[in-house]
Amino acid sequence: MSESIKAMPRERLYPTASAPRLGTISYQATTLKMAWRNMWRNWRRTAIALVAIVLGLILLLFADGLIQGSDQAIFGNAVRLYGGNIQVHAPGFGEKSRRLPLLALENPDALLETIRAQPQVKLASKRINTGGMISSREGAFAVAITAVEPAVEAATSLQAENIVAGRFLLPEDGDAVVIGRALADLLNVAVGDRVILLGRSVNEMMRQRTMTIVGIYGLGIPEAEKMSVLITLPEAQTLYNLRDQATEITIVLQQVGQEDAVLQTLQTAFPGYEIDSWATLRPELRQTMDTKAAVSGFFGLIVVLIAAIGVLNLMLMAVFERTREMGVLSALGMKGRQIMGLFLLEGALIGVVGAVIGGAIGAAILLVFGRVGIDFSYMSNANMGEITALMGDRLYTSFSLPGIISRGITVAIIAALAALYPAWQAARQEPAQALHHV
Repeated sequence: MSESIKAMPRERLYPTASAPRLGTISYQATTLKMAWRNMWRNWRRTAIALVAIVLGLILLLFADGLIQGSDQAIFGNAVRLYGGNIQVHAPGFGEKSRRLPLLALENPDALLETIRAQPQVKLASKRINTGGMISSREGAFAVAITAVEPAVEAATSLQAENIVAGRFLLPEDGDAVVIGRALADLLNVAVGDRVILLGRSVNEMMRQRTMTIVGIYGLGIPEAEKMSVLITLPEAQTLYNLRDQATEITIVLQQVGQEDAVLQTLQTAFPGYEIDSWATLRPELRQTMDTKAAVSGFFGLIVVLIAAIGVLNLMLMAVFERTREMGVLSALGMKGRQIMGLFLLEGALIGVVGAVIGGAIGAAILLVFGRVGIDFSYMSNANMGEITALMGDRLYTSFSLPGIISRGITVAIIAALAALYPAWQAARQEPAQALHHV
């Protein structure tokens, strides 16, 4: 040791907690500087740790964005197919919902005005739903008859978006019907052919009308294509004795997950109506969504653990490589808890730097794929089931700034915790033994 170092006061070599000339803030700042300097002393080791954290966080964020994007696509299309995020019915509908009762809403236009004023609402329209049958020379098949407002729903209708032959309904259409591809195959009909549509009217009488097929839609879901046919609302009002009335208001929101806020507002404003979300009307969708959330959470935990193991390994290497250094620090008066805090701080700094870099790169990747999307047409063309059919041909990742921040904080905390055991090992080193370590 040189003469200058020998002559230097002990407090100048390392500012311990007992140093009288340095306050707590000054001590913490000095420790932070020392941890930052030590972190970059072996920059290769630190770079490897950062790469592990950055890659882990990018993978985690991309998986989150992909899963959330698929949720919005799958469940967003599902609620569009099955009648919107929220539905408004007259009192008593729930008890008889399986029979599609024709219970007319009172003053539906006033309802629509309030509903459309909600910022989360993308679309709200009147409908009539009833059960019936459709027949051709090939036979008769039971269907659900849905009467829609074409001018309102054409822009967001899943069936209108997936017309494979002909066109969607127009407001001026009369005896026009749009059917699914699977149903057209069963009936052996095409665009322009005539079919007989039989439906139940408001007084439980059966009313029939010969209709012209103007469009055929294809969703890749045969069961849905067989069960639902679409006609215009004015035609249904005339046919089923519901002049200027509707049995349902369907509400499509900007995103799946906004239902609770809108439900609370509408239930307060219209306590006499039955207002339900898809989670109540279609509980099987909620179960599927919860299952996907559990799987994605487990996958995220695995990714975080992999990154944590990498940081733990690197921090252990750092401890063993710096045994003599810890002996010197102990000999100069640095306490075990201070050595432990120093190594913990180094792990935390590595985690924070990795989280910032990984979060920035991950956010950029999510924004890019949120715009250009990922081609999944090969999956939808392979008839792999209802879920892939609802997902569509292109999947767009979801970007959530709070989600990115929370994942980044989680990774930083994991990195700090991964340094806990190595820091404890460092604090337990005996000065004499550490100084003689080779």
